[in-house]
Amino acid sequence: MKKILLLPVLLCAAIFTMQSCKKDNDNDVNTAGKATVSMRLTDAPGVYEHVYIDIQQVVITMEGSSAVTVAPIRPGIYDILDFSNGIDTLLMTTTVPTGKVSQIRLVLGPNNSVVVDGTTHAMSTPSAQESGLKLNLKETLVANTAYTFWLDFDASKSIVETGNGGYKLKPVIRAYSALTDGRIKGYVMPVNAFATVYAINGTDTLSAIPDPTGFFMFGGMTEATYTIWVQPGILGLQPYTTGNVQVTYGVETNLGTITLLP
Repeated sequence: MKKILLLPVLLCAAIFTMQSCKKDNDNDVNTAGKATVSMRLTDAPGVYEHVYIDIQQVVITMEGSSAVTVAPIRPGIYDILDFSNGIDTLLMTTTVPTGKVSQIRLVLGPNNSVVVDGTTHAMSTPSAQESGLKLNLKETLVANTAYTFWLDFDASKSIVETGNGGYKLKPVIRAYSALTDGRIKGYVMPVNAFATVYAINGTDTLSAIPDPTGFFMFGGMTEATYTIWVQPGILGLQPYTTGNVQVTYGVETNLGTITLLP
């Protein structure tokens, strides 16, 4: 009897093994020749209490391929001010065909708002909701390789105050990768200076607002020489300026502690 019962068990095990192998082979076929792309959300902050952005989809188009539409890991509202000074959050991960990135679009939902002086103001952005906000990212993706891209949402440049006291959202987002990620970091003292730090290269100006410890960081900077200008937000302190700050891809330039003087 034991031998008779053993035969069906062996047959079931063989069938299970064949099915498992088939699934593994199917997965290999699905991912072969593709690249893995992860996108992370970060922010160049603005002088607001909260900036809520409703992110619904990311659309990636490779040259010669159809678009790949991906929902974020958590579709919906993000307070982008939570992700400043080097802090970011994973938005999505997917596989795409290899080759050159033709276009990336960020599709927003209707629930975008900004909080100013404790009051919430709804913001509309029709073009980003209907067709998606187009991002420039010139990268060539190689098969069986993982890539991480950052979407840097510039809050200060993206929010426009209207004449009637309302606000509009005109998103300004920089997309960059680890290969095009130059960084400047440092501290501004005193911490109650309410300072804004600017990195200036010709007509290109980036801004950062130090956190409660005085720390600030710029990410995704182009290789160039910058002038750093620190503007205090209170009377009695003088602005600070230094030039010839060199930014190189893959390197964090540390300015140390900048102390604003009376």
